[in-house]
Amino acid sequence: MPTPVLLSYAFRPFFLLNGIFATLIILVWVMTLHGSGLSGVTPLWHSHEMLVGFAMAAVAGFSLTAVANWTGRPAIRGAPLAWLVFFWLAGRLAMLLTGWLPVSLVALLDMLFPLFLSALLGREIFGGKSKRNYSLVAIAVFLALLNGIYHLGAHQVLMGGDRIAIYLLIHTILLLVTIIAGRIIPAFTANWLRTQGQNRLPVISAGVDRTALALTLLVGLSASFAPQHPATGILAFAAAAVHGFRLSRWRGFATTSNPLLFVLHVAYAWFPIGYTLLGFAVFGWLFTPTSALHALTMGAIGNMVLAVMTRVSLGHSGRPLQAARATVLAYWLLMIAVLIRILGPLTGESYLLMIDLSATGWMLAFAIFVWVYWPILTGSKVP
Repeated sequence: MPTPVLLSYAFRPFFLLNGIFATLIILVWVMTLHGSGLSGVTPLWHSHEMLVGFAMAAVAGFSLTAVANWTGRPAIRGAPLAWLVFFWLAGRLAMLLTGWLPVSLVALLDMLFPLFLSALLGREIFGGKSKRNYSLVAIAVFLALLNGIYHLGAHQVLMGGDRIAIYLLIHTILLLVTIIAGRIIPAFTANWLRTQGQNRLPVISAGVDRTALALTLLVGLSASFAPQHPATGILAFAAAAVHGFRLSRWRGFATTSNPLLFVLHVAYAWFPIGYTLLGFAVFGWLFTPTSALHALTMGAIGNMVLAVMTRVSLGHSGRPLQAARATVLAYWLLMIAVLIRILGPLTGESYLLMIDLSATGWMLAFAIFVWVYWPILTGSKVP
């Protein structure tokens, strides 16, 4: 029996479902802020679903598609992929019904997806002896562990565990994005610049990469356990400087005529911006911790997810790497939404209105993604 097209590669179901999920989950959150949401929907629930539901779905779609290239093994498809998708859906439904289902059942159903994702990645990467990617398996396992700690905290078994887990989830995903972005952005940029006849290519430095990773890790730990300590602010400013320097060597401004590529550089720019705002927030300079947090999550993670989903979907379905006008509109809408969300706390009584406007921009951006990419993700690969 042939494998259904939707289950032929991990990017197909996960990117499509993630676009739909990104739209609906924010709608649920906005309704909650206006007093008409579901029972059990809290700020930590919102954070959890944007991380374990949204960000990790993108991680699954990207990593399980790319792992075939990393290892030379066949792509994960068919039944194993179907089970992983089912576990993700079960977790999202369980979290949505937090106020009605037994807490132990919610935790169990929500743990299935990150655990099975870790197992699949480990099987492929260790089986293919892809030593360069062993760290990605460790990160996936750690994300699953943090999800377990979140549930222990949410169910008052480990007091405060849910808050710590959310912050560590944020910074662990930022660490993962730092690794992946450092591989794909300079590589994609160099490939395209060569087709344009240019010889000046992105500069990659192992020392700079290691420093960026180390500072991302350190500021993550410090921001999670000592968010108001001056050391956190100093580390944040250092991380901003190194990420900014790293990005400046990748020749992003040479790619402005290629939106599908340029948006990757723009997404990464939220790292230095977000860490700068985090430093400001620690020292009480204008911006709030909420602004810094959304610059890193909605800005860096959200924009990178949209950028990667739009590019990978085209490349792995055999289509030209050209962004449709609607896709470019989605990029702009998401960027504007992030800016509005960051500036929101500065607007006083208009704060809730700013959240509504930001949420609308986010939902429109991902609704456009679903509209444009539905036929691409569900259709056969172009020869």
